[in-house]
Amino acid sequence: MIKKITVLIFIGFFVFTLQAACNTNNKRESNPEKIEQNEVSTIKVTFVELGSVKCIPCKKMQPIMDEIEKEYKDQVKVVFHDVWTSEGKPFAGKYKIRLIPTQVFLDIEGKEYFRHEGFFPKKEIIKILKEKGVE
Repeated sequence: MIKKITVLIFIGFFVFTLQAACNTNNKRESNPEKIEQNEVSTIKVTFVELGSVKCIPCKKMQPIMDEIEKEYKDQVKVVFHDVWTSEGKPFAGKYKIRLIPTQVFLDIEGKEYFRHEGFFPKKEIIKILKEKGVE
């Protein structure tokens, strides 16, 4: 009996936690991967980060994403999807991620050319960006 109650409490806590995480928004969520017409001439890579604002390794990626976005704003489009929200969840399926954070790099045609799972240091990201001519 105690075992059943413990399991029910655990399930209830899990559902509550998942629901709370799904209601979290992030400023980058609204940025689509699609490159706008006026960006076509300058954007060489779309850097898609799939994670959650509640995930510790994902939180450690936020400053790196901000730096990449500022330093390469004319060449790299940075997009973040919080896959623990209702808005971001479809992107987890679209990119078939197995864990978070996952970084997906898309070329100018929108085709994936590189993928990484877990924390990804800035200097390694820059190497991947340079493969597509980002300077």
